[in-house]
Amino acid sequence: MAANTNSTEKGVDVVARHDEESADSEFPQEKPSSSQGSEVETVDHPRLKSIKRKVDLRICLVLGCLYTISLLDRVNLPNAVVAGMAKDLKLVGNQYSLLVLVFFPFYISFQPPMTVIAKKLGPRNFLTGIVVSWGLVMVGHGLVPNWKVMLALRCLLGLFEAGFFSTCVYLLSTWYVRREVAKRNAAFYLLGSFFAGFGGILAYGVSKMDGIAGREGWRWIFIIEGVLTVAMGLIAFFFLVDFPEKAMNSWRFLNEDDLKIIVDRVERDRSDVVAPPFKLGEYLKNGLDWKVYFFAANFGLSSVVTYAAAYFLPIVLRDGLHFSVAAAQCLSTPCYVFASILGYSQGYWSDKINMRTPFILFNCLLEIIGVAVLGFATQNPARYFGAFLIIGGANSNIALVLTYQANNIVGQWRRAFCSATIVGAGGMGGIIGSLTFRSQDAPDYRPGLYTCLVAAIMVALSVTTTTTHFYFKNKKQAQGLIVLEGLPGFRYTY
Repeated sequence: MAANTNSTEKGVDVVARHDEESADSEFPQEKPSSSQGSEVETVDHPRLKSIKRKVDLRICLVLGCLYTISLLDRVNLPNAVVAGMAKDLKLVGNQYSLLVLVFFPFYISFQPPMTVIAKKLGPRNFLTGIVVSWGLVMVGHGLVPNWKVMLALRCLLGLFEAGFFSTCVYLLSTWYVRREVAKRNAAFYLLGSFFAGFGGILAYGVSKMDGIAGREGWRWIFIIEGVLTVAMGLIAFFFLVDFPEKAMNSWRFLNEDDLKIIVDRVERDRSDVVAPPFKLGEYLKNGLDWKVYFFAANFGLSSVVTYAAAYFLPIVLRDGLHFSVAAAQCLSTPCYVFASILGYSQGYWSDKINMRTPFILFNCLLEIIGVAVLGFATQNPARYFGAFLIIGGANSNIALVLTYQANNIVGQWRRAFCSATIVGAGGMGGIIGSLTFRSQDAPDYRPGLYTCLVAAIMVALSVTTTTTHFYFKNKKQAQGLIVLEGLPGFRYTY
């Protein structure tokens, strides 16, 4: 754990150094406001760098650790199947797919109310509370007498995880100006993906506890990871911070002057630090904007691929590529390491040039090539390389499409609505992903691969559509013909 923390802190230093280097090109885009914020940004860069490092450590690092636990809890199901759960629980037909599927209706249905609750309670109370709750549910997964009880626990897991990811995305977007969001989204999301990629190795090691206390090895996978989740949730309570306007309540964080600098920067960037009172009608009116559904489609379709890979890659490696149980559990790890390196590199350069679309389209191309290689190559090493491209492209796109959405909306309740909508769409993507790789399609799993192919193509078409729209709207804004998003000086980012 210490090694992981050291490597993460180095990553935070890289983020901070890049922020300092790009400061001169970034600041002129923000509207001038208080003399204090302007002075710090143009003269006292070391102070700004120090402030942002503190924010990175208390938000990106903590959220990344919590997301790691979330992913481990979500992807341990296929590892448990490979370790013998299917045999012990006598899973037949599509019962495994049903265990995967039943999570998502609850995950989707509770997204909108959970986001509002998170805003009312504050991210620290809300996130740590639901993390501890689903950790206890995961422990229960290891104690079930039959698959029907596990089915009920999967429903509870969907309920408690609803609002987690959308609140994380929402919280991140409130602390940074738009040109800083891509690498933070990448750091938070891909940090989780990177360490969760070792879940297969962890599951394989824990499964060797088979017979201890009279329990099968697959049960210990759930029990150990559930206990880790509860512990992480309790620890996070003391380090996670709330939204900027409430951050003075966070223990030993920023002083009042530092917090004013952060608030001033965000206010000059998009004028939405303070949220107006919640009104249901105004909140739901955000659903009338067609762009919201394109943003949701980008995330949902990317999630089809990431969920399909998370839930079925170990099984495909075992049944389709005929690797051993140990190899099937461990060989997914290098794919996620590659995805983390690729995704963070793209986040860094995406912020540097302030563009998202070229990177998203490149990742879609990687997914398309990966599906073709995994599905139609004849040699196992080549097919395994296809898995690298699919997982690398899809996971890298998650952070980018989140940033693409966050950069092009204004207003806290609108931001909350969009976060809930896109994560709900991600849940729908999970439903599709959980149904595409069917046992009767082994060993080639062509329908699942074709679904991933179509999803990648549709993301490319969706982003191309909105980017074209943003391009022409920005031209009109530059000519002084229109005001975008009701905010003078605002321009879309593509």
